[in-house]
Formats: sequence, structure tokens, C-alpha cells
Amino acid sequence: MSHVDREIADQPGCWRRVLEIHATGPRPAGLPRDGERVAVVGCGTSLHIAQAYAALRESAGLGETDAFPASEFPAARRYDRVLAITRSGTTTEVLTALERVAGGTPTVALTGDVATPVRDAADTVVDLGFADERSVVQTRFATTALVLLRGGLGLAPADLAEQAEHALRVPLPEGALAAAQFTFLGMGWTTGLAHEAALKLREASGAWTESYPAMEYRHGPISATGPYSVVWFFGEPPAGLLDQVRATGALAVHAQGHPLTDPLADLVRAQRLAVALAERRGLDPDRPRNLTRSVVLTGS
Repeated sequence: MSHVDREIADQPGCWRRVLEIHATGPRPAGLPRDGERVAVVGCGTSLHIAQAYAALRESAGLGETDAFPASEFPAARRYDRVLAITRSGTTTEVLTALERVAGGTPTVALTGDVATPVRDAADTVVDLGFADERSVVQTRFATTALVLLRGGLGLAPADLAEQAEHALRVPLPEGALAAAQFTFLGMGWTTGLAHEAALKLREASGAWTESYPAMEYRHGPISATGPYSVVWFFGEPPAGLLDQVRATGALAVHAQGHPLTDPLADLVRAQRLAVALAERRGLDPDRPRNLTRSVVLTGS
């Protein structure tokens, strides 16, 4: 069994742990307060988690929230707090973004390793070391960070860990492993999950994957869809779009009709698909081509 297989399977336990933090004690120091104007930065998977959190927080009316690739953080823009997500604590672009935050603005970092440079770069560090990973491909750290952040918003279902356990047991969508092209679609906060699912397939298996806000899919991307395609919805498909996907001959995947009512639990299925595709193609999902666990830029 690969490291990433084990880490995918560990997610229900990690999610329970952070949900218990919110249920039984004070929430971790440094997390955004209601009403604050917040910027969230990350790279790769962490950026997708930042996008999901930002959309969820702002749509809940808890404060204006922007998500940025760490390399594109607009340091001249004023925020009440800057939140960084970094599994390794060493990613150059994240450390640089934290250094560029305007003086006096509180900064907080969620990390899987507090004994790294991010400890000195952020004012407050939240230790998610129990969810850290050996695999290059991120799974449990990223989803645990999002559960922690959702819990801080009061927007994490009590049965979320149970839904993740179900996602580990259910069969993968029939025919998905034979597909040649994959598109993941979301709306609002689940658009970040769609981007993350696509990244998992690209990283682990080198699959041809795309991801879009669901309503944008009809504006061009649907032209790449055919009988060789899988189109996967996170959350309820927009009215009429499911029928249009089926008309292309593609396999349409969505969580309606089974207990995966939360889109984050459905992401676990997509993670499993990424690993299964890699194994089908004779690839090692723990050693994706051209990737390292952390991007540290020399000379920065």
C-alpha cells in the first residue's frame, strides 16, 4: 500500500480530531474573527483549500475574504488578517508573502511542521502535525485544514467524518477507470474542491483533467467532452447541466442519491480515483513525475 493510500484512509480520524477541538475547547489562536477582512494564501493544493474557505466564509456573511496564490499576494492591499496554508512550512512563495504583509497586520499559518521557517514568518502558527504526510501528493493535511477552518465558521457537519468513512467504502464510479478525460465542476466554495480533484488526478496519474465553475462549463469546455469523458460534480448540478453532459455520452458523476451529502467527503472518492488511475497506468502515486514535496526556490 502506498503512503498516499494510507493517508487517504486516515482522513476520518484527522477530521474527528479537529472537530473535537471546536466541540470541547477554545478554537485555535489566530483564526479569523467574524467581520474581519481576510486574505488567504497558499500554493497548489493549499491554494485550492484557500479558495474553498474564502468562498465559504464570505458567502456565509462572516467577512470579506480573498484567496491568492502566494506568489500573487497583493501586499499593498489592506487586510485585517492574513492566513497562510502550508503543509511543509518551507514553501518559498508562502514565506515571501508573509514577509510582505503590511506591518501591524496579524498573520497566521496552518502547517504540518512547526519546526520550519514558517514558525518565525507568521505571528501565530497552528500545528496540524498529526495530519502531516510522507507522500508528495497532498490529501489528509489539506482536507483536515479545511475541516478546521470550516469548524471555526460553524459550518462543518457533525457527521462529516462518518461521511468520509463512507467515501472510503463505496465503489468508484463504474467506468471511470477506463476514461481518457476528466472534468470536475463546482459552484461557490466547491469550485476549489473541483480544482483540487483535478490536480490530484494530474499529479498522481498524469491524467488529462480540467476543472471549472459549473456554469462556465457550457462556455467552451463542454466541447472537449465525449463518450471517453467523466464529468464529476461537487454538490448539486445546476439545472439542465446534467442532461447536457449526458447528451455528450460522458459519464456524469454526482453525489445525489447516496450519503455523501457534503462535497468534501466526495473529494475523498476523487482522491481514491487518482490513486487507482495511477496504479492502472503502472505509476507510483507516491513519486509523481517532476514534483517534490515542497517547492523551495534557490536564490530567493
